[in-house]
Amino acid sequence: MASLEELRTTRIEKLEALKAHGIDVYPESVPRDESIADLITYFDRHVASGAVRSIAGRIVAIRGQGAILFVILQDGKERFQCVFKKDVLGEDILQLFKDTIDLGDFISVTGTLFTTDRGERSLLATVWNIASKALLPLPEKWHGLTDVEDTYRKRYLDLISNKETFERFEKRSAIIRAIRKFFDEKGFMEIETPILQSQAGGAMAKTFNTHHNAYDMDMVLRISLELEHKMLMTGGYERIYEIGKNFRNEGSDPTHIQEFTMIEWYAAYVTLEENMTWTEELLKHLARDVMNKTEFKVHDKDDNEVTVDFDAPWQKVTFNDLLKVHAGIDMTTASEEIIREKAQSLGMSREEMQKTGTANVLDFIYKKTARPLLINPTFVTNYPGGLKPLAKQNTDGTARVAQLIIAGAEITNQYAELIDPLVERELLEKQAQAKEGGDEEAMSVDERFLTAMEHGMPPMTGFGMGIDRLVALLTEQDNLRDTIFFPIVRPKE
Repeated sequence: MASLEELRTTRIEKLEALKAHGIDVYPESVPRDESIADLITYFDRHVASGAVRSIAGRIVAIRGQGAILFVILQDGKERFQCVFKKDVLGEDILQLFKDTIDLGDFISVTGTLFTTDRGERSLLATVWNIASKALLPLPEKWHGLTDVEDTYRKRYLDLISNKETFERFEKRSAIIRAIRKFFDEKGFMEIETPILQSQAGGAMAKTFNTHHNAYDMDMVLRISLELEHKMLMTGGYERIYEIGKNFRNEGSDPTHIQEFTMIEWYAAYVTLEENMTWTEELLKHLARDVMNKTEFKVHDKDDNEVTVDFDAPWQKVTFNDLLKVHAGIDMTTASEEIIREKAQSLGMSREEMQKTGTANVLDFIYKKTARPLLINPTFVTNYPGGLKPLAKQNTDGTARVAQLIIAGAEITNQYAELIDPLVERELLEKQAQAKEGGDEEAMSVDERFLTAMEHGMPPMTGFGMGIDRLVALLTEQDNLRDTIFFPIVRPKE
């Protein structure tokens, strides 16, 4: 079998042969009247009129020999057969095609439409033009890319050889369009806020750090959209949303990635309960009207296939009730010692426990015991207040928040937003103390944000949702990397 370099050398020789015939191998344009999809739609009309049509695409198959060839072109995800005959094209033109054209090349074909004796709709070629010569071959027809990481490094080849992958990313685009339309119709304004920031805020996460040379100042990539959005609410906007990238320098596994796409929105004079109603309305709309189904098969933490039913009742349950049932702990009465003993029994190391606050220890217990068991859509409410320092605080030490959990994964995070600047300062100062004590994910005091709060913020609710995780659920993927065109992978040696 020829090596990749040998195949490349042969293809370059063919390229030179085309040039020797005075052919521009990489032309600015080629004849093309319509896409293959449109050609298929209007096929009968074109046949009836006897119209001459031109299409273009990548060659994905060549069959036949001698005086006749069957050439399959692919344009997007549609394919169409072109028939090359010696007595129509001429012997020299057909031979040039045989000598110089390979699978993977782009060509334009002009001719008339007909149906073969076997019922295959086809185009009888009268002219062909090279549109682009491929110097490297496509993946082997039946196996595609066999190295999983190569599907990420060379997503373009995965798209060519795997129709399911191609359609999955079309669905991702349709989901995002539908989300935008949903909020636009509710009177929201789409905004943009900075990715490069002087101080991270809005979430508990480790940052990616960089340096601004012109200003000689350290900066970070944002971990959340929240603080800037709330500052804009101070400025008078009542409903805003943003779809954009966040970056968290944390662990990598099939359910966590460091660069991810979020939507966040904030609405003045809207309650957390209305927020949850909108969330259910949005996700059911995406399931029914974009994905055209309401049941989705995914795998749980033990790799068992489970079915998520969007038409099942959407439950609401408190964080503490889940701990009582699944961990045997009541966080309102359990001692610090009991809480930490439970966490240790579930795998939290002593070293990690020493630098982790009680609220985060409780969250660890919840994620190890209760959350993986929540399969159908469930809103978990009233998290420990220390976990949610940007949310309105209840008198019992919890926060006015809800998280939508589906198939054991967090899909949304939504708050009745804290707008009291004095309480906010106190909560952020406690976070800063935890950070000094070794909790790398704790927040810092952000004076810009607190100053904006002191100028007055309206009562509001907010919402954050990871687009990649939602797409994974709706397209039934277990790995977030299969919802992203080019996920981060280590360089290949």
